[in-house]
Amino acid sequence: MLDPKLIRESPDLVRAAIAKKHLKVDLAAVLGADAAWRAQLQDVEQLRSVQKAANAAMAALAKGSPEFMAKVAEMKAVSSRLKEREAGLKAAEERCREAMLTLPNLPHPSVPEGATPEANVVYSTHGDKGAVAPGAVPHWDVPGFSRLFDFERGAKVTGAGFPFFVGEGARLARALINFFLERDVAAGFREVMPPILVNRESVIASGHLSKFGDVMFSVEDGALFLSPTAEVQLVNLHRDEILEADALPKLYVAYTPCFREEAGAAGKDTRGLIRQHQFEKVELVGICAPADGPRIHDRITEQAESLLQALELPYRVVVLSSGDTGFASRKTYDLEVWLPGQNAYREISSCSTCGDFQARRAGIRFRSAPRAKPEFAYTLNGSGLAVGRTLVAILENYQQRDGSVNVPAVLRPYMGGLTAITNKRT
Repeated sequence: MLDPKLIRESPDLVRAAIAKKHLKVDLAAVLGADAAWRAQLQDVEQLRSVQKAANAAMAALAKGSPEFMAKVAEMKAVSSRLKEREAGLKAAEERCREAMLTLPNLPHPSVPEGATPEANVVYSTHGDKGAVAPGAVPHWDVPGFSRLFDFERGAKVTGAGFPFFVGEGARLARALINFFLERDVAAGFREVMPPILVNRESVIASGHLSKFGDVMFSVEDGALFLSPTAEVQLVNLHRDEILEADALPKLYVAYTPCFREEAGAAGKDTRGLIRQHQFEKVELVGICAPADGPRIHDRITEQAESLLQALELPYRVVVLSSGDTGFASRKTYDLEVWLPGQNAYREISSCSTCGDFQARRAGIRFRSAPRAKPEFAYTLNGSGLAVGRTLVAILENYQQRDGSVNVPAVLRPYMGGLTAITNKRT
């Protein structure tokens, strides 16, 4: 949520910043809802002042006197009006909040202008793309792929977009999860095992209901949702709390399965593991004081990069353009891993700073000093990493001429010393 004061005092600035994200938002309607709420609030406060003054006057009158009884009658009328106006105020406040929630976060001034991913800017490139054996094929054409990932039986048991990971495919996924978690914990992130179901308040607070509302799986008539990312749970871990400055920054890591109905939309990425309805991910989240925001953003990004470096996977860092930056984000670095079988870079992690946008929605505040006035914290997040896409990158970058796939050296201890996945049946 944006600062209401900023919206009221600098509407042109807010309008221009939203336009930079290439989103259509009715700012006039938001300002109108805010003005209506403030007008009703002023009316209610005036009636409360009248009521308070009358109570004070009644205390000085003799009970039962004509003057006292006249004040009683007057107070009944004021109380009736006040009760009616308070009910209207509550409804106006809710309308104002709902209108405010439609506004996206404002992009950081350093974000490049652009409406599409084509306007994204490559920040840095790492690794040797030419180290892969010539003739690399897409991961779905790697010999034995269907033995590792069973899409047909997954569709039978659940539906399209829910494959079985089998044998060495399951083992490699588990190895990646354990490897990511151990590396992230060693880097200072506190491990959390969160619930998978989240309530409506949580997805509103993280900004995902606005962004993913039509692509989340819901249960209980929309009262609960299957989490689209552990960012939701980790951001809401301190919802409606006031943290002390010496407890910041809070750095968390969590592994969860994630669920999104968007997978394979409009025929995009319908082959292989790139886009599924259920996928596994290790998520990094930071909560910090505003002054530490840039440092924690870099720390999360560098931690995600360190995992790709340890796996010896070529990748690049891309600064997302304004139109490609997410609803809740101010600035996002995408890590894109090289997939030689597809001759393309593909996103494997998005590392975002949200400023105080999520914290305002979630009520996450901190005190800079023991008795200081609470102020809103900053929240940041990044994938560390997406498991399925890392599997894809390994299958395509570690292919061998004989059709086998080498296991990255750092994963072999998690695979019982296994050095390669072959296409032989076991």
